[in-house]
Parts: sequence; structure tokens; C-alpha cells
Amino acid sequence: MKKLFLVLLFLAVSLFAKIDINSADAKTLASIKGVGDKKAEAIVDYREKNGKFTNIDDVVKVKGVGNKLLEIIKQEAEVK
Repeated sequence: MKKLFLVLLFLAVSLFAKIDINSADAKTLASIKGVGDKKAEAIVDYREKNGKFTNIDDVVKVKGVGNKLLEIIKQEAEVK
């Protein structure tokens, strides 16, 4: 019973955990609603060329990411 509780707790935390855009790979970033494979790759490329994002709003510096998508990303991602 205790193991079941721990598994359920882990799953609950995993479901509500936000994705760190400074460490997530393209596949993980693509799982964010509205991002997709191309924008996820663009985020990773931008991060590799320019360094880590200092705040979540900096993601609009990535080509193809505008304010509308930023609002969606803010719900599922964060900067650590």
C-alpha cells in the first residue's frame, strides 16, 4: 500500500511539474502545447548560441515565438 501511495504521489508531482527551458531537450520542449518540433529545436539552438534564458519572457527572442505562444509556454515551462 505504501509503494502504491509513493507511485501515485510521484505521478501527481510529475504531472504538475513545469519544464525548465534551460535544461530540457527538444523532444521535451516539443511536448508543450503549440511548440512542436521546429520551435523546440529553435529554442535549443538559441540557448546553445546565446546561453541560458534569464527569465521566461526571453523565449520571445527565439524566431517563431511570439507573445501569444509565450503565454501558453508560461503555463507549462519555467526558467531555473
